[in-house]
Amino acid sequence: MGQWAGYLQLILDGAIVTIQLTLMGSALALVMAFLAGLGRLSRYAPVRWLATAYIEFFRGTSIFVQLFWAYFVLPLFGLSLTPLQAGVLALGLNVGAYAAEVVRGAIKSIGKEQYEACTALNLNSWQKLRYIILPQAFVLMLPTFGNNAIELLKGSAVVSLISLADMTFQAQVVRAQTGSTLFPFLTILVLYFAIACVISFAIRGLERHLTRGLDGIRS
Repeated sequence: MGQWAGYLQLILDGAIVTIQLTLMGSALALVMAFLAGLGRLSRYAPVRWLATAYIEFFRGTSIFVQLFWAYFVLPLFGLSLTPLQAGVLALGLNVGAYAAEVVRGAIKSIGKEQYEACTALNLNSWQKLRYIILPQAFVLMLPTFGNNAIELLKGSAVVSLISLADMTFQAQVVRAQTGSTLFPFLTILVLYFAIACVISFAIRGLERHLTRGLDGIRS
């Protein structure tokens, strides 16, 4: 029994790494999503082209290849990353490319009357975006951002390919040492589901908080 408790602790240690990957990767993805999403709406063509190139490249290439580039190829150009850093970079850039279209779509969905009201109030472009458009658009983005975070959580298993000891990697270690498939993979199945539920509940709670008292205004 003590032996299995030790194996369970090994997987739980891996779960901590998975949570770190998810949190840091989601933070990077959020930053990239807003940069690229707003870039796609820029009045300056080079900015739009750069944002579009980023989105299409990371949506159109495999996360496996992106991860291997981050960990194995970048050192050839003098940029060496730890497995955790490479995982965060690859996952954040990949998911950020998908989330960028969420940002663009949410901002575009804001009614024309809102922009006209901003003009009537003599707000400049930054004030219009900061105080009027983004607060409304962010609420629309939240459900999809939650889905993106869960996809990033599930996609984090790819880091086991570069020997980062996340919970999928640790499950494989336990399987190799014990010959049991059921115990390690049932354990990480439950852990992935539990973490995904926490993300879902957090996003729903944030959405309820941000929309409290705004139903009449939004309608």
